[in-house]
Amino acid sequence: MKIHFLGANRQVTGSRYCLEAAGKQVLIDCGMFQERQYLGRNWETSPIPPDQLDALVLTHAHLDHCGLIPRLVAHGFGGLIYATRPTVDLAEVIMRDSAKIQEEDVAYKKKRHAREGRRGKYPEMALYSGDDVDQTMPLFQGCPYHEPVPVTDAITVTFHDAGHILGSAMLEFVVREDDRQRRLLFSGDVGQWDKPLIRDPSLFQQADIVVMESTYGDRDHRDGGEVATQLRDVINRTMARRGKLVIPTFAVERAQELMYYIGELVHADEIPDVPVFLDSPMAVNVTNIFRRYHDCFDEESWERIESNQAPLNFPGLTLVRSVEQSKAINEVKQPCIVMASSGMCTGGRIKHHLRNYIGDPNSTVLFVGYQSPGTLGWQILKRPERVRIHGQEYVMRAEVAQIYGFSGHADRGGLMRWISHLQTPPQQIFLTHGDQEAATSLAKQIRADLDWPVSIPEYQQTVEL
Repeated sequence: MKIHFLGANRQVTGSRYCLEAAGKQVLIDCGMFQERQYLGRNWETSPIPPDQLDALVLTHAHLDHCGLIPRLVAHGFGGLIYATRPTVDLAEVIMRDSAKIQEEDVAYKKKRHAREGRRGKYPEMALYSGDDVDQTMPLFQGCPYHEPVPVTDAITVTFHDAGHILGSAMLEFVVREDDRQRRLLFSGDVGQWDKPLIRDPSLFQQADIVVMESTYGDRDHRDGGEVATQLRDVINRTMARRGKLVIPTFAVERAQELMYYIGELVHADEIPDVPVFLDSPMAVNVTNIFRRYHDCFDEESWERIESNQAPLNFPGLTLVRSVEQSKAINEVKQPCIVMASSGMCTGGRIKHHLRNYIGDPNSTVLFVGYQSPGTLGWQILKRPERVRIHGQEYVMRAEVAQIYGFSGHADRGGLMRWISHLQTPPQQIFLTHGDQEAATSLAKQIRADLDWPVSIPEYQQTVEL
């Protein structure tokens, strides 16, 4: 039995692993690399030929976990793709949006490069098209939580709540090989406990091998107070200046959480009556998927529903789909709140809003999620004098703020809570999905507290178990 570590190794994005056992190869996730220094990996040939893969199992629908699946299919993969039912619907929305954004960005960059008389660093073509997504979707098979699903004759997988986004899952594999049975646990992205909308992360008592994320392995989330209170203060501060509040947001989960909290503040009359725009066709589609899978909601969300306060709707909210509607936001003279994707400012409509408002001292750019090193969001958080957007330099005058507690990832304490729930030591723990410092720090913590074997694989390293 082997695990090939093909992404999210000593960095956060590009989640991809291959489990090789009993003569079969099963891919776990196939995500896009998003850190600037690793973008070239998206263009690399798959280390394992796609037509030799027997199946793919997906933890959840974030782009850094599913974003390269259509490219894999275009290059020859034809096996089944197993995921929870909400993940199937969300992945389609995300992959279609990704294809559209790529095609738009390529067209924009071609014009700019032609004007500047130069060529870009990467091929001037999209990684995949909408047609590739069309070829991908029939391969998906929606799976329930908590029921073993046979992936091959010798491999079964069970999906467990991860508490990260709607439909997110931890994967529990049972592998039978050479008259021996072993249990492998892939954490996916471990969420926080007591978050709104979705259920808490699952805990386990036994596993032989654990592949575990480490995004916040070197720190605990800063305690900035209640999320609703932090959000209220930023909104009121910005509206008092008659400015615009611009929030880069992930279309899946984070946008819906923001709607949940802003709606709570609106119903409680704790913020002014101002227009609130969710400027993301994908986020609008995702919100409808949330409503479709309300059976995945937690008890608090059901209490809101039963009290006739819809958790994903409130007065003043406008869901923006078209480009024309998006451009019209710039004509709004009064203070307003603009939520737009992408959450790390790597593409999409948020860049256009940043260009318009990042030089306005009355406005605020508010971050509510993790910013991977090298992304535009990460650069803005460092508060430089100037920032480059769409190839042009802009002076930064807007307030830059960050809310703590919104993260969809467990912090160091949460990760230790999750791994230490195992009743017996695993044979090996592999830390992935975290930068070098975060993974190293978490490894030291695990060794110090539990004295369990833990390692941090290199990119494209193969480990024989």
